[in-house]
Amino acid sequence: MNTRDLVLSALFAAIIVALGLLPPIPIGIIPVPITAQSLGVMLAGVVLGAKRGTIAVLLVVVLVTIGLPVLSGGRGGLAVFAGPTAGFFVGWIFAAFVTGYLSERLVKPEQSSLVQGVGFFIAAVIGGVVVLYAFGIAWLAVNIGFGKAFIGSLSFVPGDVVKAAVAALVGRAVMAGYPLLPQRS
Repeated sequence: MNTRDLVLSALFAAIIVALGLLPPIPIGIIPVPITAQSLGVMLAGVVLGAKRGTIAVLLVVVLVTIGLPVLSGGRGGLAVFAGPTAGFFVGWIFAAFVTGYLSERLVKPEQSSLVQGVGFFIAAVIGGVVVLYAFGIAWLAVNIGFGKAFIGSLSFVPGDVVKAAVAALVGRAVMAGYPLLPQRS
């Protein structure tokens, strides 16, 4: 890993933290609010790839672990790992990795813009929605039961599909507009 990789990872960690400045939206059904930070996780995977995207998320995890209030709503510290959102938070690591891994496999420079955009979208949905929900719902089910966790999490799906579409558009724009960005790896 070179300096450019570290800088890009730190930049996307900062983007994830900045998206945490947007206030969380409580949904009332389950104790997990809607936040914009999952968009940052999808963006890290789509733009940076599996390795650098995961490092970006790990940087955010380190910031939270040492107590900085970088999560939506000003949360931080070890208590985050015991709360109802812990599954989603830990799932960010795996979501960024899977999103990046799939982006690297599905999207190639020689493809048309449409095919690239669809590839990024599929990667963001599988990594940033399916994988993230697997971790989040599993942890939430321990706290409130599987049925309530699953049904309550369905309210996130429309917004997360929109986030995946935004991540796909940004991924495509970065691929076209910043050809100096090293290969996603």
